[in-house]
Amino acid sequence: MDLALRIIEIMALTFAFGIGFSVLVLIALFVLDKCQTGDAIRRNYPVIGRFRHLFTGLGEFFRQYFFAMDREELPFNRAQRDWVSHAASGSGNTIAFGSTRQLGVPGTPIFANAAFPPLDDQFASTEPMQIGPTAAIPYNAPSFFNVSGMSYGAISRPAVEALSRGAADAGVWLNTGEGGLSPFHLLGSCDIVFQIGTAKYGVRDLEGNLDDAKLREVAAHPQVRMFEVKLAQGAKPGKGGILPAEKVTAEIAGIRGIPQGQDSISPNRHAGVDDNGDLLDLLAHIRSVTGKPVGIKTVLGSTEAWEPFFALIAARGAEHAPDFITVDGGEGGTGAAPMPLMDLVGMSIREALPRMVDLRDAHGLKDRIRIVASAKLVNPGDVAWALCAGADFVTSARGFMFSLGCIQALKCNRNTCPTGITTHDPHLQRGLVAEDKYRKVANYARSVIREVETIAHSVGVAEPRLMRRRHVRLVLSDGTSVPFNRIRPSVTGPDAAAE
Repeated sequence: MDLALRIIEIMALTFAFGIGFSVLVLIALFVLDKCQTGDAIRRNYPVIGRFRHLFTGLGEFFRQYFFAMDREELPFNRAQRDWVSHAASGSGNTIAFGSTRQLGVPGTPIFANAAFPPLDDQFASTEPMQIGPTAAIPYNAPSFFNVSGMSYGAISRPAVEALSRGAADAGVWLNTGEGGLSPFHLLGSCDIVFQIGTAKYGVRDLEGNLDDAKLREVAAHPQVRMFEVKLAQGAKPGKGGILPAEKVTAEIAGIRGIPQGQDSISPNRHAGVDDNGDLLDLLAHIRSVTGKPVGIKTVLGSTEAWEPFFALIAARGAEHAPDFITVDGGEGGTGAAPMPLMDLVGMSIREALPRMVDLRDAHGLKDRIRIVASAKLVNPGDVAWALCAGADFVTSARGFMFSLGCIQALKCNRNTCPTGITTHDPHLQRGLVAEDKYRKVANYARSVIREVETIAHSVGVAEPRLMRRRHVRLVLSDGTSVPFNRIRPSVTGPDAAAE
């Protein structure tokens, strides 16, 4: 009995202590909130005002998982992400009971199925396409769907390793992004496109200029098939790359050739490239030094800005043209960027891609310059639309991030990515097991390719690159649809008459 009373007494004292301690904490928070001057809500509503920040932070989570419908969320909705997840896992992607997509939204692409599509024995496998016929070592790219630029530094070591191994398994190329070539890019023995950003990471001297010796060293890797000179990217047209200081580890600093622990901010354009002539000279120089195809990556602000570029190529000769042009959309991308640039600058890929294709074709360069589409193209319908619009290749970054397990936590720029993809926190990286994820990367790539082939067969052609603008219809504001070639006809070549 005495023991029971003693236990009750201890519990009562503990409870009283807990209540007293909680009251003291609340009083301390009340005083702190009333005295601080930085937050008006906390000053006017002490303690209670603190919940505003908590609920604001949790709002992203609750909207994503509980309140948003499958087709509502941005930048990628649940239906898009679920498709990638199922494709990456290797499970079936069939659905039942009808589409949940709003098919009356203006701009929605609807593929025009053929009355008599090809039979199973009339399909053709997509042949490799040559890039850089004038380079000493042209590249015969095996796949029309590939991995877009994501730098080591912006994404983690296990993420790069999984992408490298997965790309090799699926037979697609991997773009390094502007952060240079790491050992983890080479680990999977996949084909690599080395991106040269405005800071020239990995191929720069101490002053930040292009270093030909380092350029030759990179080109000596047989896996490095092409070089891409980045003029702009969709996340931040007109501004250089941003890598926060907490992501600039000793290893990343060594690969890039920059100081450790400092924000890494690239110039907004290439120093010394002041006009179209300088740009063509730079491409020719890199092609001469490396012996490999060289192209550019850009975002369109207007068609008029690029007409002098193609006119200069016509004047100099087709051998001076870039081997490929990657067209990125202004919809934003994986990189950390100011909101005004991500939201408001640069044409959408839906407008930019056909404009660039038409500029190329109007100057008779269809067989000389390959067009690569890169933007919010993560599902088979997106990729098929880009091929119909005239792209020769399509690349995706965020699609492959979803295949790695990205949950769209929107923390890519904070080094706190909960899935380990965009963080250098060893504890968080442990969640991303490259041995497992590389298979999902390969499954996703193969699933996209296979289902784009399915769309191509449905519209009546033997393989995806035979699709044309007439094969896709766009929904108008009144709910009806018209063939894409009536809205934007092809300008020249044998396909124009067929449109």
